[in-house]
Amino acid sequence: MWQNFKNGFIKENPVFGLYLGLCSSLAISTSLNNAIGMGMCVTIVLIFSNVLVSAIRKITPDEIRIPVYIVIIATLVSIVEMIVHAFMPELYDSLGVFLGLIVVNCIILGRAEAFASKNPIGASAIDGLGMGLGYTFALVLISVVRELIATGGIAFYNPFDATQIIFGFNIEALAPYTVSLFSGSVGAFLTFSCFAALFAFIKQRSAKKEKEAKK
Repeated sequence: MWQNFKNGFIKENPVFGLYLGLCSSLAISTSLNNAIGMGMCVTIVLIFSNVLVSAIRKITPDEIRIPVYIVIIATLVSIVEMIVHAFMPELYDSLGVFLGLIVVNCIILGRAEAFASKNPIGASAIDGLGMGLGYTFALVLISVVRELIATGGIAFYNPFDATQIIFGFNIEALAPYTVSLFSGSVGAFLTFSCFAALFAFIKQRSAKKEKEAKK
């Protein structure tokens, strides 16, 4: 069970390992606030959708299982969207349409079909948590690099009060060398490509070690 949790970070990282949810990952990872906000929303939806799918897996006919999963996911996303809109309006405005588009995020439907529909509730909840945190981890890595190169600093604001900075810093030595390109789509693809290559290297090296250990 806990192996699935750990796999979500490196071996089966949704973004860098499975290449799922790339549209929202690249679009909203312009700042650390957006990355953590979207990551937490996706994690919440993943956990609860996995739990609900697992709970009804034995009574859901195979012929209609996908529509049932989509209804569950859409309902959860609507609830999360309303909560964010009510209590974190700045984050809601920042994430824009991508918050509602969590419904069509391949990670959520993929885990419901591949794992939650075949496993008990506890294991499904852990799987959702691992995948959600793995997704958040990927967004944070991308956003930190992009924000640092584009602005020369990092800032994280209180999601409930955008005027309150929880932590932040600027590197004065980077100020003359900031590259605004990284705040756009080209910078997003460049950052993602570098991390995807790094994760592929780590996975390949790990697989090689496991193979040698079995000899």
